[in-house]
Amino acid sequence: MKVILLQDVKALGKKGELVEASDGYARNFLLPKKLAKEANAQAMNEYKNAENSKNFKIATQKAQAEGFKKQLEGKTFSMTAKAGQGGRLFGSITAKQVAEEIKKQYNITVDKRKVVLETDIKEFGTYKAEVKLYTGISANIDVKVSEA
Repeated sequence: MKVILLQDVKALGKKGELVEASDGYARNFLLPKKLAKEANAQAMNEYKNAENSKNFKIATQKAQAEGFKKQLEGKTFSMTAKAGQGGRLFGSITAKQVAEEIKKQYNITVDKRKVVLETDIKEFGTYKAEVKLYTGISANIDVKVSEA
């Protein structure tokens, strides 16, 4: 019997998937516990609409990420920091600060966990960083640190 899962079921599938389950398992366990619903015409139509909606959302997010990549790729973000003798910074420049600078300059919201710095920024200079915008889509940027 074909059923659409309403919740994750161990060894059967994830929520929202269309799966084939034995008749007894479906009638005696999945349907009474509201873990699945029978894949009739109405349920199949809802399933297809949900799949189309999900695919459209993914395509939109990918297109948006590609646009952001074109805006950010190869750009240099200048940041200032206080330093002691020998050009050593008090503290360091963090991924959070880089994400805030991207937000300030380009109005692109980037999660600080998606900014990957090549090395810890503890001295003045120019450093490479990678901004992960979506799965498989990332932009390489430069972070230039100068004295405040």
